[in-house]
Amino acid sequence: MIRRTLARFGIDPYLIALMATVAVAAILPARGIGAEISNDAVTVAVALLFFLYGARLSPLAVWEGLLHWRLQSLVFASTYVLFPLLGLLLTRLFGGWLPSELVAGLIFVCILPSTVQSSIAFTSIARGNVAAALCSASVSNLFGIVLTPLLVVALLDSHGSGFSTKAVESIALQILLPFVAGQLLRRWVGPFLQRHKAPISIVDRGSILLVVYAAFSEGMVAGIWSRVTLGDLGLILLLDMVLLAVVLAITTIVSRRLGFSKEDEIAIVFCGSKKSMASGIPMANILFPGQALGLIVLPLMLFHQAQLFACAVLAQRYARRPAQPKAEPSADAALTPAKA
Repeated sequence: MIRRTLARFGIDPYLIALMATVAVAAILPARGIGAEISNDAVTVAVALLFFLYGARLSPLAVWEGLLHWRLQSLVFASTYVLFPLLGLLLTRLFGGWLPSELVAGLIFVCILPSTVQSSIAFTSIARGNVAAALCSASVSNLFGIVLTPLLVVALLDSHGSGFSTKAVESIALQILLPFVAGQLLRRWVGPFLQRHKAPISIVDRGSILLVVYAAFSEGMVAGIWSRVTLGDLGLILLLDMVLLAVVLAITTIVSRRLGFSKEDEIAIVFCGSKKSMASGIPMANILFPGQALGLIVLPLMLFHQAQLFACAVLAQRYARRPAQPKAEPSADAALTPAKA
């Protein structure tokens, strides 16, 4: 009942859980031994999360998705070229009014892979090419394991994010190695995951909540929130919304100019405009050691809710379009007797 009510107003129940986790971290932050235990738990949770990603991602689906190269190329360009360029432009124009961690966080949003679940769900609601959305989102996340850290080095090192190339070792141990292990064991683990989707979803989302709790606890103990004003929060939310609106408009216009079908256009718009919080928060925990992680992931959390609300409205608009009539058989075909 509560879930349906929240969905009616375009509110993601999981975002409520995230906000509650932030509130708990503000009231009862992990300190001392508790903080050490929390950090160790985060390390294990992130490795488990990417093991599950590897075990669920079908190599065949990725290969089939690559064959639709025009659609995949456009989504890839939106995710890893258009977004970063827009992020650099916005931070160049408005970054001087924001703390450096929020600036880094906004750029970090722009170099993350697309989402998987919500991209597929919205494409399905809008009566788009669900198969293409599945492949595109999967390929985006597969490439993101490598591309996002590389883009962090290229774009954020000069913005004072404090990223260290030593994080490459952590990425290999906590992301790549578990992901590869999941792929290798997929033949045996995959069927189990398909049969137990609800518990696996709890592990997925629980892992992210744990990372958020640890990040915001550390921020509370360090007193970083005294550096953020309501004006900062309002500006970063506005920049998130501008970023999303521009990408939605560009992907829609370009897909139509290039002659994609309406179904393909829907997949391109939804996959090319989203950023994955499920991958982003665990990655941030590895890529920004010793930084104010709570501030860095804040733009991502705000962007996540903005994209869900905007895409929910857009999906309903797409869904209301008239259904394409089925092709009528020709007169010659109607007169031809059917074969036995």
